[in-house]
This record gives sequence, structure tokens and C-alpha cells, in this order.
Amino acid sequence: MENTSSRKNKIYMKIYNVGSDVLLAACDAWLVGKTLHFGNVEFVVSKEFYADVLGDEEMLKKHLELATVGNLVGKIAVKCAIEMGLVNEENVIMLDGIPHAQFAIL
Repeated sequence: MENTSSRKNKIYMKIYNVGSDVLLAACDAWLVGKTLHFGNVEFVVSKEFYADVLGDEEMLKKHLELATVGNLVGKIAVKCAIEMGLVNEENVIMLDGIPHAQFAIL
């Protein structure tokens, strides 16, 4: 993956290869470093986990096509996964009003 200089860059992505699985962690760029809450649970959108490459929706969709596991935070990132049929909207949880979804392709 490469950083792009487009002004459309709105999503951070990081790929992890774990055995035969490809985990894609992605979040809306402005969320990096934020701590979100779900009841008593704190969810940190850490730079270390999510932020490797800054891209746009088109780049995210290309990487979602290759992913077997996904961890997505933010309106843009989650919307892309819903549009691609990887996440059902009713399975999205809200963390302080921010959508979060995970998926696994078995």
C-alpha cells in the first residue's frame, strides 16, 4: 500500500497477515487517537493499530475485497463495508455516536 496525496484522503488503513487470513484495520482519519465509549468499555482508536496508510474510499474498497477479517471505525469506513455487503447495518454498534463494525469471512 502507498500513501496518496489526494485531498480525498480520509481513511487510515493497516493490513495484518495472520496465517492465511488478511486483517484490514481501517478508520476515518480524524478518529485516530480518540477514545470512544460503549457502556463501561473504553475503545481506543490507536495510531499503532489503524494508521499505516492514508487513503480514500476507492483504496479502502480495493483492500476490503482482499480482506478476510475487518475491523472498521467511523462513518466512511463502515459505510464502505456495508455497501460491499461485508457488514449488515443492524450489526453495527455505536461508540459515542461513531459506527464500529467487524467482519470475518469464513
